[in-house]
Amino acid sequence: MALPPPPPQFVLRGSQSAVNTLHFCCRNKAHNPPRLFSGSLSGLIHVWNLQTRRPDTILDGHAGQSVYWVKTLEDQCLLLSQGRDLKLCLWDLAEGRSAPVDSLSLDSVGFCKGSVLPEGTQGCWLLAVPGKGMDEVQVLDMPSKTSVCTLKPEAGAKAGMPMCLELWKPASSSGPLLLTGYEDGSIILWNVSERRMLSRLSCHKEPVMSLDFDSGRAKGVSGSSEKVLCVWSLDEQQNLKSLKVLFWRLTSQRSPSEEFCLQT
Repeated sequence: MALPPPPPQFVLRGSQSAVNTLHFCCRNKAHNPPRLFSGSLSGLIHVWNLQTRRPDTILDGHAGQSVYWVKTLEDQCLLLSQGRDLKLCLWDLAEGRSAPVDSLSLDSVGFCKGSVLPEGTQGCWLLAVPGKGMDEVQVLDMPSKTSVCTLKPEAGAKAGMPMCLELWKPASSSGPLLLTGYEDGSIILWNVSERRMLSRLSCHKEPVMSLDFDSGRAKGVSGSSEKVLCVWSLDEQQNLKSLKVLFWRLTSQRSPSEEFCLQT
């Protein structure tokens, strides 16, 4: 019998609507306390101070539309947020502004979260977002918003919409790679510099809703709407290979909450 979850250390309340996304940022503790960023259904972003257990600030830049991705850059100084208003906003947390310092209009009406990869130059990064075409992924050089490439499966592939993205750069390669989970349940590995597909793995019967990848171990895991986790690997020839499939069961049904717990 499965063990019950551990009791929470504390509960954070006051997000004012259902919480859609969370992001921890605990680096640079000497200058900044550990913080938790939460995006809500009402379009607000709460920046929680985990020492005081209260929000340091509340950001409002998505016109009341749901926020479903938040990500910090440059050691908590910059924050990216993506919402259902088809905008990706850039916030300067160091300056304490209550309005975005920049924004990017997106073409996709889906809910695929973006992915970022810091580059060698300070203040520059790559950004992958769903493109204008149903099955396209757009890679941009930021903050200039210059298009690097558009990645699209071959005609007849019928992969559907991109559902999740993961940019990364292997130590043995000079260029970035992109893992994309698609609506048809497949995962594709792209070479961004060469603008071509390296490998494709059909591991789910339903859309790939999330994925994560450990570049050090060359192993990843993906989850689908069929309640299945697929563990896969990437070999030296950059081929995706399925390792095992895990089934999980939802033990309880909970409605969207305006509060959430931190557990150990």
